[in-house]
Amino acid sequence: MRDFSSGQIKKGVRSIGFGGDGATWGNYGLVWKDAGTALLDYGDTSYSNGNDFHFEAVGATTPPLWHDLAIYLIAMTETTNDVRFSLKPPGLGPGATPVSGRGTDDALFSKIALPVGHRVSAGILLSYETSHFDASSVATPQDEVRYETRWRPSGGFGVAWQPTKRLMFGFRELLNNDLERRIDPLGTSEGLARSAELRLGRSVSPWDGALIDVGGTRLEKRNAIARTHTTTHEPNVGFEQALLARRLTLRFGVDETSPTAGLSVRLPPCNLDVAYVRNMARSRVGELFGTRSNSILATFTLDYDAIRRAH
Repeated sequence: MRDFSSGQIKKGVRSIGFGGDGATWGNYGLVWKDAGTALLDYGDTSYSNGNDFHFEAVGATTPPLWHDLAIYLIAMTETTNDVRFSLKPPGLGPGATPVSGRGTDDALFSKIALPVGHRVSAGILLSYETSHFDASSVATPQDEVRYETRWRPSGGFGVAWQPTKRLMFGFRELLNNDLERRIDPLGTSEGLARSAELRLGRSVSPWDGALIDVGGTRLEKRNAIARTHTTTHEPNVGFEQALLARRLTLRFGVDETSPTAGLSVRLPPCNLDVAYVRNMARSRVGELFGTRSNSILATFTLDYDAIRRAH
């Protein structure tokens, strides 16, 4: 579920639109550039079989503080419709069992960043996130299974270096830890679910208003209940072009294995970012929830500090 909500919020809708490489323009270390703004987020992932995941979020960044330090806070909630797929908990029978259920994911994130000199910016992410999903067997509805997570210390950090206006390098690491619990007819199982996500990227501006973004993502996941350990390496590639005195920006790319596209409309003090993703998180969740999906994500940003200064 988190790959459709909080995983996207951490990158930002602009980055999603041109390849999802949060190591560059979605880097935690660049939050100070958005000082004095507030935002509303919305996202929806719809599968061709009817499964649907959607989230809303609200956040704000402080005005510039000590040495341009800025603190960003965002709260998010994700819900689903009656999702149908197959699970393999022993309590529901041998093999994969068709189930139907609903889930929620609630989170609070904080990013703290500042420029540290020599065109280098650094930032950290602190996160609190819990989720649960309740499902029952389609054939025998009395057989139920509940998955829930309890928070364990999680977070990340990022460093971005922009030696010139046309060139940027970035690195970002994200560490997620949860105590996962599964409750089914056979009893209760508990274990840690951990992931370590590393992103490395480079952004180049070949001409005015254009950006070419190239990077990669390494994701390692461990799940004690499922007894799984996986590691994947995927590319991130994107292109962006600003038009009409930077009031309109168009972009497209590939986020791991998912084609993306997006646009931004800027009318100060407001900005609207929209992104589209085909088969979001396919490299992470496979075809668990369906074979084809379309995702729309949008962020409306208000520069409240500019309004305050104007008055």
